[in-house]
Amino acid sequence: MTPAKEVGAKGAAVRLEDVSFSYGEAPFRFDVGFAASKITAIMGPSGSGKSTLLNLVAGFEMPGSGRVLIDGGDVSAAPPSVRPVSMVFQENNLFAHLSVERNVGLGRSPSLSLTDADHAAIADALARVGLAGKERRLPRELSGGERQRVALARVLVRDRPVLLLDEPFASLGPALRDDMLDLLASVHT
Repeated sequence: MTPAKEVGAKGAAVRLEDVSFSYGEAPFRFDVGFAASKITAIMGPSGSGKSTLLNLVAGFEMPGSGRVLIDGGDVSAAPPSVRPVSMVFQENNLFAHLSVERNVGLGRSPSLSLTDADHAAIADALARVGLAGKERRLPRELSGGERQRVALARVLVRDRPVLLLDEPFASLGPALRDDMLDLLASVHT
């Protein structure tokens, strides 16, 4: 296993070289590359393999054959924790018993052993997504859009060069979805 090198916030190219994966009777094959620092949308009908592709890049699924390369490094057998990837899911995966600040802090330290630098990064990320002042709230005290902003802030503090989004705004109304897409575009810039 050769983990990809850390490259900061500049982005990293992703390549799936003749990757095969199967859910029982549903075989998938991917041979595709994505340029560094570019926004790419993957579209297709339900069951066509969009989430499977993202899960292979993130390391939540392992290929049956082929290679997953990130910034030229082979991460095919690497666990998700060592890949230079962050992912935001359709369901924001927040912990109901943790405050906004602590949910974001999980992006820096799964044990929540946070340094002063971590707290500063969390405060900055929350300000960037428009949630300054809501650090102590619990997820149930937030709107759907605010919960998605917490999930986005969590990936911002991870500072990984690859960001994967699996329909994170699908359950939001049109106006809020547009706001979130604008926020994502500004974060990318």
